[in-house]
Amino acid sequence: MRPLEQARADVVGAVPLLPAEATPLDRALGLVLVEPAIVPHDLPPFTNSAMDGFAVRAADVAATPAELEVLEDVPAGSVAQAVVDEGNAIKIMTGAPMPGGADAVVRVEDTESSDGTVRILVGVEVGANVRPAGGDVRAGEVALPAGRRLTPAMIGVLASIGVTEPVVRRRPRVAVMSTGDEVLPPDQELRPGAIRDSNRPILRGLLAELGAELVDLGIIGDDADALRNAVARGAAEADAIITSGGVSMGEYDLVKQVLGELGSVDFWQVAMQPGKPFAFGHVEGVPLFGLPGNPVSVTVAFEQFARPALLTMMGAEAVLRPRITAVADEDLNSDPAKTVFLRAATSRDGDGWRVRLSGGQLSNMLSAVAAGDAFVVMPRGVADVPAGSSVTVEMFRWPEDRRFDEGIA
Repeated sequence: MRPLEQARADVVGAVPLLPAEATPLDRALGLVLVEPAIVPHDLPPFTNSAMDGFAVRAADVAATPAELEVLEDVPAGSVAQAVVDEGNAIKIMTGAPMPGGADAVVRVEDTESSDGTVRILVGVEVGANVRPAGGDVRAGEVALPAGRRLTPAMIGVLASIGVTEPVVRRRPRVAVMSTGDEVLPPDQELRPGAIRDSNRPILRGLLAELGAELVDLGIIGDDADALRNAVARGAAEADAIITSGGVSMGEYDLVKQVLGELGSVDFWQVAMQPGKPFAFGHVEGVPLFGLPGNPVSVTVAFEQFARPALLTMMGAEAVLRPRITAVADEDLNSDPAKTVFLRAATSRDGDGWRVRLSGGQLSNMLSAVAAGDAFVVMPRGVADVPAGSSVTVEMFRWPEDRRFDEGIA
């Protein structure tokens, strides 16, 4: 069996980059920049007011109260026509360009207005409530480097510098199938010996979170011809193929056989738990990820292999989930011959973290994944970890963990 780290490096190193294309900004969320975004002008592009109030010379309001003549009213989107001289002020709205001569803004709540004049009640220093041109980023700087997956805030940055069609690697198309005569669609009544398909719904959700497009190949029974046809269709229509089931040692485990006939099996079996019977290969140059049949194994194998490989195909630099260190609330047991992923739930403990198992640890017990947010990563060579020890935890989701009435601090 291959060590997990070697197997993952081999998988990630064997997948191709997807083509680059200009994509409308409203469809670019989650995609990866191919080229750095260079700022064409200062942000903000002009010095402007950070508050609704009055643009003044700070020297004129050093002693308060101070009475000033109001020259004009400047809303956002307008430019002052007058210049602020000694004894003058201009009423200004948030975002409006600072008038000539003014070097500070007094908040409207610190003033009293009357016809043509304003009484300043609180003095300000030079630069108070003023946002300088280029205070965020300056012209010529890199706003976003290549290799970043675009978040909503990054989309906003691109919009603010006039990028409407960023060059990104296109969204991957991934063909997904479940295999096995015993597997039924979720809407069918169970018959003796049958189970409902949870693997494709899991994979559809994981791929949607990743931003991939889905080619759903359905449920394929234990029929070599049907499986060949499905794999061939996936190779023709998709950038990657993900199967679940059919990669173990049984007589009806056909995925490895068909993969060997239509393409190549690079390796199978990884020293990990769950997810040991993982197969990886190519069909007509399209990578195929043969995941095990148990739903927890599907989830773990996807997280450790398919997800980082797909992100690599998308051009991302960061491809692995975040890890933290937490204190174990209970004794933890592992197989020292493998890297073991225990399904767990984390909680805050002051400035640190605690972790506990979230349910049963058999590879068919999906409820423990649903109840958890992390995997405790037990490295090879480690059999037992006593309660109170520090462990490595890999977060597969960061759920909301505070009610609205728990404060904002």
